[in-house]
Amino acid sequence: MQHDLIAQARTWLAEDPDPETRDELAALIDAGDTAELAARFAGTLQFGTAGLRGELGAGPMRMNRSVVIRAAAGLAAYLKAQGQEGGLVVIGYDARYRSEDFARDTAAVMTGAGLRAAVLPRPLPTPVLAYAIRHLGAVAGVEVTASHNPPRDNGYKVYLGDGSQIVPPADGEIAAAIAAVGPLAGVVRPEGGWETLGEEVLDAYLARTDAVLASGSPRTARTVYTAMHGVGTSVLTAAFARAGFPEPVLVTEQAEPDPAFPTVAFPNPEEPGAMDLAFATARRATPDLIIANDPDADRCAVAVPDTSVEGGWRMLRGDEVGALLAAHLVERGATGVFAESIVSSSLLGRIAEKAGLGYEETLTGFKWIARVDGLRYGYEEALGYCVDPEGVRDKDGITAALLVAELASVLKEQGRTLLDLLDDLALAHGLHATDQLSVRVEDLSVIADAMARLREQPPTALAGLAVTSAEDLSQGTDLLPPTDGLRYQLEGARVIVRPSGTEPKLKCYLEVVVPVADAAGLPAARARGAELLAGIKRDLATAAGI
Repeated sequence: MQHDLIAQARTWLAEDPDPETRDELAALIDAGDTAELAARFAGTLQFGTAGLRGELGAGPMRMNRSVVIRAAAGLAAYLKAQGQEGGLVVIGYDARYRSEDFARDTAAVMTGAGLRAAVLPRPLPTPVLAYAIRHLGAVAGVEVTASHNPPRDNGYKVYLGDGSQIVPPADGEIAAAIAAVGPLAGVVRPEGGWETLGEEVLDAYLARTDAVLASGSPRTARTVYTAMHGVGTSVLTAAFARAGFPEPVLVTEQAEPDPAFPTVAFPNPEEPGAMDLAFATARRATPDLIIANDPDADRCAVAVPDTSVEGGWRMLRGDEVGALLAAHLVERGATGVFAESIVSSSLLGRIAEKAGLGYEETLTGFKWIARVDGLRYGYEEALGYCVDPEGVRDKDGITAALLVAELASVLKEQGRTLLDLLDDLALAHGLHATDQLSVRVEDLSVIADAMARLREQPPTALAGLAVTSAEDLSQGTDLLPPTDGLRYQLEGARVIVRPSGTEPKLKCYLEVVVPVADAAGLPAARARGAELLAGIKRDLATAAGI
């Protein structure tokens, strides 16, 4: 067994084109570190949620140039099998470690396979790549990013020519093509022959961002902005300048790209502590709102002044921003379909119904939301918003920020705030309170065990609320294809449990709906909502054994 492992590692080492990971792997072999080698050769990184994501390092279970070259070769073979020989593949990348290397390798593989390749001019937000696919008439797009994952991670996100992330059966067919790639020596990788795009592709994207705003709308909201050490600053500030908003006050410590993400434990606005510098900047600058992007700027977080909380600033939940943007679009006379994933708040459906608009629920992820027929607006609770589906068929933290700033400006002209509009929505539709129980694990078997326990012994009540139905989503439903998840309906509440598709986490999404008779009843409704959510979280953790 040990001999086989060493032999497997030596075979990998012999064809690794990267001196850095070659040295790393050679050191592990020389040290006889079989535990570490076993972890790195336990299989291969699985081509899953829109592509690959994992920790950087040597071996097939890590993100490295060998894995990326194989992925690119498999994608190229898939595209050619689909009759796309000679088609254009556009490639974008963020500012993480090795992102530019992986983008260049992808361009070389595509060129060598007889496709055309074009690489974005520099590290840019993921939505710029998603926009460029359709703008340039590409047959596919690749974005090298690990979004908001820890610094040592990187990833490889794949889009097809419709500008949407891949879904079944394409993902399985691409995975099979990757698995069929032979020795790396047989993958043709020329030194050049691809195009590096100029700034005109970004200019076209920025021109498109104007489309999300209403002509003549107020543009007075003042913002503090953080890019969370990612690639958002230059694009967001350019978009705000074009639109005529006041120049955002930058969180200077986090404004420039830095793959080490030195000021945050996890570069995700949802993680505890990630927004502390933004809050400190806001206390000095006293803006109307804080806007944060994640490192590849496809997500948008919003915080607002709130004297009732310590520090005077409160992060809005993704579900709150999702409902606010929906209400704003309804007020602007939007037509079409509003869509969200099953883990997001049911409030969107109530807003759409009252406005006479179409509404659809999808599986988790914008690869599903963006495919809804007639989509006008889609969102997901994890800070993702698609506000211009004709331009970007994916979540877009830049255009979402523009729309939030427009809404804040409209309300400011009325002497009102985003919190006032949330109160209006609670009075109109009931208080929809959401929360998440999220458990990060080192050992993935913990997640599998929790899911198995819940399947074998589903809870009959949570926080004193009877469970009225328990669905195993792996069986699929009338409206949804199968997915690894569980959905519980309770009296006045809903719970969904699923493993994360991109991180080693078990995620449980909780929602309670509390009726509110009048404005005077809002504080009691919020207190009741918080009490129920805390109780559901406690009882669910016990039921899952986590």
